[in-house]
Amino acid sequence: MQNYKDLKVWGKAHLFTLKIYEVTKLFPKEEVYSLTNQIRRAASSIPANIAEGCGKNTQAEFAHFLNIALGSANEAEYFLILSKDLTYLKTEHFDELYKHINEIKGMLISLITKVRA
Repeated sequence: MQNYKDLKVWGKAHLFTLKIYEVTKLFPKEEVYSLTNQIRRAASSIPANIAEGCGKNTQAEFAHFLNIALGSANEAEYFLILSKDLTYLKTEHFDELYKHINEIKGMLISLITKVRA
């Protein structure tokens, strides 16, 4: 068991979630119960699953929750693309968030590999 707040990937995922909440405030009101909700849930699921995994007793359980976090990161990445294509996101916001989510995905893959070794 370890403190999730000590993991750099958790910190990046938390910041990503905060940025998602900020930019989605500008989404159309009719999206509040669909795309806005979906992208926020996917984003917040990343650090939440990292935190939950840190509370487990085995490395295998930890790796399982990291895999769930990675799935949520992929989901969030898709919702970013969709938001850009629907012109809900400005290009500069998309570029920043897309880079950020791919850094998180790389860090998760690396951590999963280390945990499973």
